[in-house]
Amino acid sequence: MATNTAKLLEEALKLPSEARAALAGSLLDSLDDTVDPSAEAAWEAEIAKRLKDLDDGKVRPVPWSEARRAILKR
Repeated sequence: MATNTAKLLEEALKLPSEARAALAGSLLDSLDDTVDPSAEAAWEAEIAKRLKDLDDGKVRPVPWSEARRAILKR
């Protein structure tokens, strides 16, 4: 099994970054068996608020490379 996992990881790391991110998200989602409806509702409200802020020009999106640099400087 470990050999298969290593091969799978090796192949996954060859994917473009967006595909790797989608795969990682799917894998993380697969670990969570239970859904808290109130938490889901809170996330949906937060996402809607953030999208509205973007649409209204209240916030400026930052490219990941720029955000990562700022995070690593801390």
